[in-house]
Amino acid sequence: MGYSGIEDRTKIESEMPWAERDLPKTLYGLIERTTGKFPNHKAISYQILSGPKDKAETFTWTQLKDKVSQTANLFRSLGIGPKDVVAYVLPNCNETVLALLGGGVAGIANPINPLLDAEQIGSILRETGASVVVTLRPFPKTDVAQKTAEAVKLAPGVHTVLEVDLVRYLTPPKSWIVPLIRPKGLTENQAKYLDFNAEIAKQPKELTFEDVQEDRVAFYFHTGGTTGMPKVAQHLYSGTIYNGWVGSELLLTEDDVMLCPLPLFHVMACQVMLLGALSSGAHIVFPTPQGYRGEGVFDNLWKLVERWKVTFVVSVPTALAATMQRPVDADISTVKTAFSGSAPLPLELFRRFEKTTGMTIVEGYGMTEATCLVSGNPIDGLKKVGSIGIPFPYTEVKIVSNGKELGVDEIGEICVSNPGVYVGNTYTEAEKNKDLYYEGRFLRTGDLGRMDADGYLWITGRSKDLIIRGGHNIDPAEIEEALLGHDAVAFAGAIGQPDAHAGELPCAYVELVEGSEVTEEELLAYATEKVHERAAQPKHITIMKELPKTAVGKIFKPDLRKDAITRVYDAALKDADCAARVDHVVDDKKRGLVAKISMNGASKEAVGKVLDSFTRPWDAA
Repeated sequence: MGYSGIEDRTKIESEMPWAERDLPKTLYGLIERTTGKFPNHKAISYQILSGPKDKAETFTWTQLKDKVSQTANLFRSLGIGPKDVVAYVLPNCNETVLALLGGGVAGIANPINPLLDAEQIGSILRETGASVVVTLRPFPKTDVAQKTAEAVKLAPGVHTVLEVDLVRYLTPPKSWIVPLIRPKGLTENQAKYLDFNAEIAKQPKELTFEDVQEDRVAFYFHTGGTTGMPKVAQHLYSGTIYNGWVGSELLLTEDDVMLCPLPLFHVMACQVMLLGALSSGAHIVFPTPQGYRGEGVFDNLWKLVERWKVTFVVSVPTALAATMQRPVDADISTVKTAFSGSAPLPLELFRRFEKTTGMTIVEGYGMTEATCLVSGNPIDGLKKVGSIGIPFPYTEVKIVSNGKELGVDEIGEICVSNPGVYVGNTYTEAEKNKDLYYEGRFLRTGDLGRMDADGYLWITGRSKDLIIRGGHNIDPAEIEEALLGHDAVAFAGAIGQPDAHAGELPCAYVELVEGSEVTEEELLAYATEKVHERAAQPKHITIMKELPKTAVGKIFKPDLRKDAITRVYDAALKDADCAARVDHVVDDKKRGLVAKISMNGASKEAVGKVLDSFTRPWDAA
């Protein structure tokens, strides 16, 4: 059906209450339903290399159902019941999908970012109480197996590790060479190691246990991951099925083919795209273990679109920007839509992408704590660039400040109620759920925003103070704590500075201990060494005589953000030989921080060509 705006959303909601919709109760029930409708349709495909003619493996819906059944049976044989946890630390591959779905059928699946360090992975394994872990067998150019072995040593509850060997996806001569140069594994921990695929093959293709028809927690997704102990969000079957239903109702049909180079530890890839395919019968393609980070993916993206006859490209702003640096060198006429999420999309990038590709970009908004989907620009209707669209059906949004709901265009905290919000139990730790809800049912997102007169949502800031780099959440506390470990640093404040490619990059401002001497370059090198996660390492450090502070001594970060906007925008204008410069930055009630530009004879078109690549707005002074 078409979906063009508020009227269509209201029409869908008026058909019946959400609870009365004819939908499966469980994840396995959803898999069975889709397999029954489209048994021989392609379900998922994966290729380890990015070339348009490289080897790929495809499962039909029947084959995927059989594999998920075998995987779930294996997990049950290893002691995984409905309340037990299977974690996986894997790059993208077909086994990652099996671990996610099979884990959710047998017990609780816990995807973990393989880019985290061993201590962070270990802390998540302890927090979730995982007893089985699926990870890589040692493989060249990746330390996932080694890190996971160290992490398992830090999580005594893990008794079994199942290894996935990526060699099976290679062709000669690489398939001959890799076993000869394979790095040694580190298995000196308490777990028993088994071969994932060999163990699956021993299991029957029908479930050996009852798929109890009741709602329950089926997934644990960690948020952020740049601190020692990330928060872990709980997802119910009902929230998962809601996300899949939104995809099948508003975006996808069984004839669609999605290209999804996003990681399968992230809710957008798992709960939106994969579940959207699982609900609609669409075909989803995962290129390379690292997705967009994989070797040659950007260079071959359009050729992959042509190979798979893609209709729906899944992306984030950083990937869209990188794609625009490559010529369209293939037939991409099958593509109808590109979905962009996880971070705001700059206006200039939106214009260039649609002009170059002829695709329609749909921006959406979601969060891990709500099982993801909240709002999106209507696929067939008005798309307000920079907004996050209108709430999806059965999703209610309120803008709240000081305990009161605000009116049109008034800025407050975005609060969400929908079937994906697990009220009272959003996080595994009960303490973290305190004061998390408005009126007892609306999840407080921590994002600041407004609702315009047409019902479109706009994000204007983040009360959570997170830095969002290309859709990846970075906790500034990790950067600050690392810098405070330096003898010369008295105070440190980390923020996100504007970046035309990633949306934001981490930077830091420091105040030195009186009498101390250190250079900004030395502090950058120190932070690079002490901040474990590469994405969180600051790209710029400014030493200030005194950091701006509030009356109670807290660092006043709005002033730091204004300074960063001025510094970055002025540098970009100078590099473009544009005479304009930032005069000052104001905090606009509707638009957040806005740079006021002294034009100095430059045209608005020339300034826009430079500054429209950033997500923060600007005006002539």
